[in-house]
Amino acid sequence: MKGIVVVNCGSSSVKLDAFDLEAKQPLWSGAVERVGTDKATLKSEHGDKKAERSLGAADHAAAVSALLDDVAAAGVDVAAVGHRVVHGGTRFSDSVIVDDDVIAAVEACVPLAPLHNPPNLKGLAAVRARLPGVQNVAVFDTAFHQTLPESAWRYALPREVADASAMRRFGFHGTSHRYVASRASAFFARPVETLKLVTLHLGNGCSACAIDGGRSVDTTMGMTPLEGLVMGTRVGDIDPAIVLQLARTHGVDEAEHLLNKKSGLLGLSGVSHDMRDVIAAADGGNGAAAVAVDVFTRRARKAVGALACAMGGLDALVFTGGIGENSARVRAGICDGLRVVGALLHERKNSASSTAERDLSTMDSRARILVIPTDEERAIAEDVRRLVVLGAA
Repeated sequence: MKGIVVVNCGSSSVKLDAFDLEAKQPLWSGAVERVGTDKATLKSEHGDKKAERSLGAADHAAAVSALLDDVAAAGVDVAAVGHRVVHGGTRFSDSVIVDDDVIAAVEACVPLAPLHNPPNLKGLAAVRARLPGVQNVAVFDTAFHQTLPESAWRYALPREVADASAMRRFGFHGTSHRYVASRASAFFARPVETLKLVTLHLGNGCSACAIDGGRSVDTTMGMTPLEGLVMGTRVGDIDPAIVLQLARTHGVDEAEHLLNKKSGLLGLSGVSHDMRDVIAAADGGNGAAAVAVDVFTRRARKAVGALACAMGGLDALVFTGGIGENSARVRAGICDGLRVVGALLHERKNSASSTAERDLSTMDSRARILVIPTDEERAIAEDVRRLVVLGAA
């Protein structure tokens, strides 16, 4: 069976999913963890079959090759490949078919995403070497936010300083925000062009996005994924003077490590970066963990209000991501106080366990409150279908 493959390369992991040519039916899923160590492990699912095996000291190229071997063994003939690429700078406002010029542009964005673009490039190189006759598509986290007005993306820095170093807000999680906005449109059976949405992608990384008429008009992440909401280990918005003080006291490298890896839920709670663990600790009487949950929900609630006001209205608030989809406690904390923007949460609906798309609003809520599971892999596959499969038809 011909299929579309989606590759997501991280610094120490490679995830690969295969879909049919309609980008609807999952055919195979697998991932290699601990890439670059001597304990690389491949785990896969094919129908009701699960498998796991050691790859030894596999690098990204070996991991991609092993995953593609298993895809072939599952009977999938790769028609095209989509790649998640975190940063596309200002050049890419849509997904693109990869050529050498695109590769060079992604490489040029490495200084803007030094932790993400290099492994993304390794995935692209590995697939192009293994499947030289197959077209690749780059799908950028930043592309959806290229519609931000200058008043939303420009920092209040001297223009010559900011422009010389691309110091501007790019936004991230764009593939997820775009996907759940399209699903909200389908949920309401209304064109996305008629909707004002705030989408909350809440996981280990968190961001909110104002989507007006299907276009991103504001978002909480900035030049890097460090800005914005409180996250698993990232600090989010902070007084810049604190960053300067940390750099003076601890050095630039350690300050960067503190802000990216030791802050957020982990730093606040002292327990974990995982919201489930933090809530469990809070329920067990851990005061710091309880404060961590309150800080997280308060900052998200403020963002929803600000983004709704920036759009001049709100038709729906959409929760997605691991926390947004699964934590009734977090959703309740964020929605507490959103009556001012017309969003009223139904307590019983919110508490009910479900993995489906659903409306958690009360009957008299002017703005609907939705939970829509994100599916970035499917969104990437849909872009591959649009650009390669349908483009060749």
